[in-house]
Amino acid sequence: MAPLDPHSFTDSHHPLTTDISLSLYLDFPSATIHGVAFFILKSPHVGQLYFDTRSLYIHQVLSPITLSPLPFSLSSSPDPIKGTQLSISLPDDDVLNSFFIVFSTSPSSSALQWLSPPQTFNKKHPFVYTQCQCIHARSIFPCQDTPAARIRYSAFLNVPRELSAVMSARHVDRRSPVAGEGHSHLLPGGFNSLWCSETRVVEEFQMNQPIPPYLFAFAVGELGFREVGPRTRVYSEAVNSVLDAAAKEFAGTEEMIREGEKLFGDYDWERFDLLVLPPSFPYGGMENPRMVFLTPTVIKGDASGAQVVAHELAHSWTGNLITNMNNEHFWLNEGFTTYAERRIVEAVQGEDRAILNTGIGWKGLNEEMERFKDNLEFTKLKNNQEGVDPDTVYSEVPYEKGFQFLWRIERQIGRPAFDEFIKKYIATFKFKSIDTHTFLKFLKANVPGIEKEIDLVLWTEGTGIPPDAYEPVSNLYTKIVSLANEFKLGRMPREDEVADWRGQEWELYLENLPKVIDASQVLALDERYRLSESKDYEVKVAFLQLAIMSQCRNFYGEVEKTLKEVGRMKYLRPLYRALVQGKGKEEDKILAKRVFSEARECYHPIARGVVESIFAKHL
Repeated sequence: MAPLDPHSFTDSHHPLTTDISLSLYLDFPSATIHGVAFFILKSPHVGQLYFDTRSLYIHQVLSPITLSPLPFSLSSSPDPIKGTQLSISLPDDDVLNSFFIVFSTSPSSSALQWLSPPQTFNKKHPFVYTQCQCIHARSIFPCQDTPAARIRYSAFLNVPRELSAVMSARHVDRRSPVAGEGHSHLLPGGFNSLWCSETRVVEEFQMNQPIPPYLFAFAVGELGFREVGPRTRVYSEAVNSVLDAAAKEFAGTEEMIREGEKLFGDYDWERFDLLVLPPSFPYGGMENPRMVFLTPTVIKGDASGAQVVAHELAHSWTGNLITNMNNEHFWLNEGFTTYAERRIVEAVQGEDRAILNTGIGWKGLNEEMERFKDNLEFTKLKNNQEGVDPDTVYSEVPYEKGFQFLWRIERQIGRPAFDEFIKKYIATFKFKSIDTHTFLKFLKANVPGIEKEIDLVLWTEGTGIPPDAYEPVSNLYTKIVSLANEFKLGRMPREDEVADWRGQEWELYLENLPKVIDASQVLALDERYRLSESKDYEVKVAFLQLAIMSQCRNFYGEVEKTLKEVGRMKYLRPLYRALVQGKGKEEDKILAKRVFSEARECYHPIARGVVESIFAKHL
């Protein structure tokens, strides 16, 4: 076996899947999906073929010609990171490049979160959504779950009639079920007969562009939408207050798309729709093509949450069109996208906004160096993740160090030349998955002599932050950092100095304060500026983290409330880590364990795993 990806059982000598057709019956009472998948390989294959699965029940593998069973086996014990290997024996007497797999998910699927009505906005109907990045598509359907495998797919989703579905694909139709449509006649356990129930409806989708499996996505619930542009609808549960706030926050989306096209070329995905998910969504956003998923915490009321949308939009070129070959080259997705995001923000919201964004990232990058001081491998852009769970080592390094690397190249050759380079890069590798070596080879071919001006090996394979990285400079940025430094001397900013501040300014200010201050200073800061009550979670969580580290227990009630009302890992990680890391602090650790035990069912499985890994390290 020659592995293609340290996080997949896929064999590099085997043909990759090119097309998948799915028929999925969503059974809300049991929190399971019963499905049939029809796979087409790039070329015919004889002998063993390896697929990834996690917490799936495989009922049958069938020949597409005779529907007779094909031999298969599952590895005897799951790998704690990769899951369970599915080995399929393809016959040599009937050379095949396609087959069916009949399967069912389990309630413990790591990609799926099934929400009961009380866990949703409208409190009336259940809701389910997916989160497949980095290696969780395998818990929805068996697949070669590596970004090296780009697939086109079609899907029939059979759901309760009172609900509707969206996907990272073109919506084809919503209709009453038809017997035998798709491959529903092959469904297991009598669900083929339930397919046509009068209480059900079928939503059909088609994705004709090849995408990596981690971009497979759907959500099902009682959904509504608002039109915000010629290419964009904002969806959420059918709650007017959420829809209206989201439509207002993201009203400028079309302008961002147009700016992105000026910078990076045509937008190739036709639609750029947005779905605001319930608060348990574990990320700020997920760049699923045609249907970006967003946390409600990005709705801040001042349009600043649109910067997250800018990031997910930028992925439409860097990440979705050109994808990292595997997670060891994750910076090719996120470093490029962070650079592209800031260029879009600069064009739409101005240079000051982009520099504040960069400054917050610079501070975060330096903090990640401290986090990984005992494991410097994960301060590299290109790193070794053999035997490593990518969710556990997820960090700002690929985003911010990757951004700094590209920014360094821009400074070296000039922005006009770098803009042309990026357009050529995207045009050359669109709909392909590449690695760091491929990028560097392309860079050196198109920017002759660049390796003499910039140490490319140090940037991509070296640990830490290279000496030619660059802290951003602007009058506003310098003023905020200066005010944070003055706090160390006992001076809080005057109200006239912060009168125009929005969330980003406060976030940068708080990030530059000492990690630990006197509890009385925490109280005084909140008494003047009410930061613990901020509706901007970036500000609120930064302040609460400061309160925990400073042992100011007056705010522990707000810490508990925050940990119970949102599931975004960007907020869970620092708050739980602040509570449990370090010696002593027994009361904090008891609080962390109690809150997690009470809130864990409201977290997505990926978020639960991340909190459990924090506890495993510090408790």
